[in-house]
Amino acid sequence: MKSVIRELEADEYGMLKEFTYHAVFHRDMNNHVSRTVLDDPNIIMYYEDFGKPDDNCLVVEADNKVVGAVWTRILSGAVRGFGNIDEHTPEFGISLFEEYRGKGLGTKLMKNMLELLKQKGYKKCSLAVQKDNYAVRMYKNVGFSVIAEKDEEYLMVFELDKKKL
Repeated sequence: MKSVIRELEADEYGMLKEFTYHAVFHRDMNNHVSRTVLDDPNIIMYYEDFGKPDDNCLVVEADNKVVGAVWTRILSGAVRGFGNIDEHTPEFGISLFEEYRGKGLGTKLMKNMLELLKQKGYKKCSLAVQKDNYAVRMYKNVGFSVIAEKDEEYLMVFELDKKKL
């Protein structure tokens, strides 16, 4: 599939709300999680007020439209991100529209973001993912390692200063 990866433009920041919804794991694809999840303070922080110094976002365009995004933020305030490990480590969010999944675009996005974070001097990055999410395999394939387990999810880290991209 022909695609282009580029940085998210400031006038496109509003797209992150939609991509955050698609990043939420829907166990039953015929019965999606309600969009009201986007009003949860634990979810809002993934897209609200995007554009701070440690915020990064890449999008993938295919078929002449943006079909996916990968973004990182440091989510270490009073409300911490699900994948937070400390106040210096960017945490990932990634999603693709359903019809563009399984085509290698997510892997391409992840690798490009890992390279960008490495260039910016970050030592590591993190994410949280439900154990039964099909994306776990992709995260492991690009080099993330499980560092902690909760009941339903893994906390994963990529050591940017130790792993080759």
